[in-house]
Amino acid sequence: IFAALTSILAKVGINGVNSTLATAIRTVVVLVMAWGMVFVTNTQSGILEISKKSWIFLILSGIATGASWLCYFKALQLGDVNKVVPIDKSSTILTILLALIFLQEGLSLGKGVGIVLIGVGTMLMITRKGMANQEKSSDGSWFIYAVFSAVFASLTAILGKAGIEGVDSNLGTAIRTTVVLVMAWFMVFVTGEQKKVRTVEKIELLFICLSGLATGASWLCYYRALQEGPASVVVPIDKLSMLITIAFSYIVFHEKLTKKAAFGVVLITAGTILLAMM
Repeated sequence: IFAALTSILAKVGINGVNSTLATAIRTVVVLVMAWGMVFVTNTQSGILEISKKSWIFLILSGIATGASWLCYFKALQLGDVNKVVPIDKSSTILTILLALIFLQEGLSLGKGVGIVLIGVGTMLMITRKGMANQEKSSDGSWFIYAVFSAVFASLTAILGKAGIEGVDSNLGTAIRTTVVLVMAWFMVFVTGEQKKVRTVEKIELLFICLSGLATGASWLCYYRALQEGPASVVVPIDKLSMLITIAFSYIVFHEKLTKKAAFGVVLITAGTILLAMM
């Protein structure tokens, strides 16, 4: 639910703001929220007990998350929410395959069918809806960014699962967010966007901050779930946020689905539910 709100609020917030700068500002909000939860739950002392292995995986997970964010919000700025989100959520497929290889979580017939349904559904959703909706993204760059977002999101889940073993999920999220913050602001200074911080409109800043709060809430829930359950089940459930995102995009941005895309949504949902039940 919070992941869906993140996409919609971010889409509004980055309308006139560089996506990299917006990501960096959003991360500040997430960082404050994440460390706030650490001190509220009094788990900050656990930082001294984190093993070297967990530190490595947490940092790598943070780097993957930062890369995924930068790509995702760039794609969101260039393309329709209804097209970007399904591609990003297709990271479920890669996550399950990586979980099979590195976490030995297994691949049953049901999971195989679920993967196929999600793959076919995603392809149906990203087909053209008409030139009118493609003017701002006719060069296809949004698609490339969305694909990279999905790849890095998959790595985030696998590395995050390995990194939070024996580590409080709130503390792990806070450490990961710190890495993302450093990475995001580094990219801002590399691209020279820091000069535009003061020119961001108040209403856009508000939506960026609100998307940061939604992201923080989503992360805290997601990594707690990832710590408690198998990645191959948690990730598909998380990806169901696509349904809420599509509903909001219709209400807020009037982005309508074609019959083919709607059928794609049905297939993705069916595949996701099937994976979650395995």
